[in-house]
Amino acid sequence: MQRAAGAAFVTVTVAVAVAVAAVTVPSGTASRAASGRPVQQVAARVEVGAVQAPPVLKAAAAAGVAPTSSGVRRAIAPALKDPTLGPHVGAFVYDASRGRTVYGLNAASTFTPASTMKVLTTTAALAALGPAHRFTTKVVTGASASSIVLVGGGDPLLTIRPAAGDASHGYPKPATLADLATATAKALKAKGVRRVTLGFDPSLFTGPAVNAHWLPKYTAEGVVSPTSALWVDEGHEKPGLAERADHPALAAATAFAARLKVAGIAVTATPKLVKARAGAATVAQVRSAPLAAITEHVNLVSDNDGAEVLLRHIGLTTHHGGSYASGIAGLRSTLTRLGMSLGNARIEDGSGLSRTNAVPLQLLAAAVRAGISKDHPELRAVPANLPVAAFSGSLTDRFAGPGAGIGAGYVRAKTGTLTSVHSLAGLVRDRTGTLLVFALATDQAAPDKALAARAALDRAAAALASCGCA
Repeated sequence: MQRAAGAAFVTVTVAVAVAVAAVTVPSGTASRAASGRPVQQVAARVEVGAVQAPPVLKAAAAAGVAPTSSGVRRAIAPALKDPTLGPHVGAFVYDASRGRTVYGLNAASTFTPASTMKVLTTTAALAALGPAHRFTTKVVTGASASSIVLVGGGDPLLTIRPAAGDASHGYPKPATLADLATATAKALKAKGVRRVTLGFDPSLFTGPAVNAHWLPKYTAEGVVSPTSALWVDEGHEKPGLAERADHPALAAATAFAARLKVAGIAVTATPKLVKARAGAATVAQVRSAPLAAITEHVNLVSDNDGAEVLLRHIGLTTHHGGSYASGIAGLRSTLTRLGMSLGNARIEDGSGLSRTNAVPLQLLAAAVRAGISKDHPELRAVPANLPVAAFSGSLTDRFAGPGAGIGAGYVRAKTGTLTSVHSLAGLVRDRTGTLLVFALATDQAAPDKALAARAALDRAAAALASCGCA
């Protein structure tokens, strides 16, 4: 399906009916039955002003026919044999409607997952903390009546103020320093205080702020910030720009001091790094969006910084600690508790930036499967809010090439991309209504053929969408 130049598109979404009934659709979408296709979750692009929507897949001749291993292999093998994918290619396909594996290609061996690692991190975060959990940033009293301390609570999306017209700050709605400063100023003025000294406390997280398994250029080039329990705009010096603060907590405290001044409270000195007193009274606080919304954001736009903050929270909640190593220990124990076999998986971070991560595709698929299980409603935000092919997030500009367009609107998947590494992990219903969970990857792709390699994986996922596969 070709995209008309300059045309706007909306999503028409059909609700999931059976095994993934709890998987919801993006905000602002409509629900209806698609003619000729079993009632299921889809997202077909419709050109605004067109007389009718583009045609969807033809009805299956024998609806409900179970996919077979040989049928799935015939469907996806041509795409997986694309030479741009290189010599180490894997695929795992699970029939979630019937509870059985239908296809595996190197599925038990490990692959560098890149950002599909975020499926594991967000799943573990939801399991450990719960989808309704919120992170609190607060101001507490200091050592004197005229001193206060800004305490970081590990809110990954804390911002200075919502940016007008900036979609990244539209949903989930972030907590802001502007609101915190207004509330703090009101409380201080009520006590007759108009001048304060300001301390800041980011001690919730411990250990190195930069993962030792990342390439040094990631922080040098602004790919990711040093992870902090107190930052604004994920450590960006200016929202939307690449420059990162060397000390995100100090940058946040400095920004907060400026907002206090606007609110009528003078800060008499440069903010100082301190440890808040045990039992200090809360002056004011702001709370983040619910964790379910934050995990949606992390997976939708593949937010490396947000994933690393969530990793630290997993470590804290599982009583391992607030370092990234503790987070990894907590992630492993949480996934194991969910019944997933980590086997020979090597996990070095929460975002997938480390090239030494190595996970079996079965594990990535298991996380998606857990999210659609009736036994784990707390995990549904992961499969429900994965990017939609050719429509949202990191899949917005994919599934548009020859052989891949049939998957547009039907495939939901988390993407993963590093040099020579490409992966997809998600779910799709085939044309008979069977819900398929899949993971696809290569980590030895031709480095100069990245777009072609990604397109090959798109074609493989799209083949599942169009598959009768008997």
